[in-house]
Amino acid sequence: MEVSSGKPFLFPHGSFGVVLLHSYTSSSADMRMLARHLERQNYTIYAPVFTGHGRDPLTVLKKGNPDDWWVDTQFAIRKLKDLRMEKIAVLGLSLGGLLATKALENDPSLAGGGVFASPVTTWGKSNVPQFFPRLAATYYQNAGLSLRQITERIAEINQLLPRQLTEISQMTREIDHHLDRIHQPFFIGQGGKDEMIDPHSGEKLKNKLLAQGTPVDYHYYPQAGHVLTVNDAHRQLFTDVTNFLQKIFEV
Repeated sequence: MEVSSGKPFLFPHGSFGVVLLHSYTSSSADMRMLARHLERQNYTIYAPVFTGHGRDPLTVLKKGNPDDWWVDTQFAIRKLKDLRMEKIAVLGLSLGGLLATKALENDPSLAGGGVFASPVTTWGKSNVPQFFPRLAATYYQNAGLSLRQITERIAEINQLLPRQLTEISQMTREIDHHLDRIHQPFFIGQGGKDEMIDPHSGEKLKNKLLAQGTPVDYHYYPQAGHVLTVNDAHRQLFTDVTNFLQKIFEV
């Protein structure tokens, strides 16, 4: 989870498509390195930016909500379908993983997908309430705001944040409740030193999916923190994702 700039991007490169969904408060920047790696494997990649994201942290709270982000996810998948991809997978980091999971529950035409460090079954143990104001303060400091301006904006964030986190929790519970709809191959990546969510999240999701017969490709990175797509585990993650996609895209 980090505040960063970024715009939606499309890397057209092959007849198999991959949607990459970023984390809460961040942007498509989360996914650019992975996208370039997958483009070199001859995949077409699309990474949207969720409504309200990629700018001032307050914009996340004022301009977006889970319903908007679900619409953004559906649009991203539709974009690749309109490009007539033979098969499409959808993968997401943290919040993006929640929405990727929801997409797999609702669209059986998807070839597969999955999550990186996503609290599908453990959202209640998130450290987002502590991290959001801290990261926002850093954003405002880097933007050159005065101490008074920063204090005012953090106060507004603390006022607005609980409602949005409640909305995300409600969405997450619904997603967790409908996991039995997923029959496509499902990728899970989880860091053992995740500072944002319960490090056991990935294993709990794996066990729940396996119990219902869903094929799971589970990977645990013992020394990795939350943002698996850019931290020290990213090279291994990229290899693991590539192997997963090669299997589900086999003709």
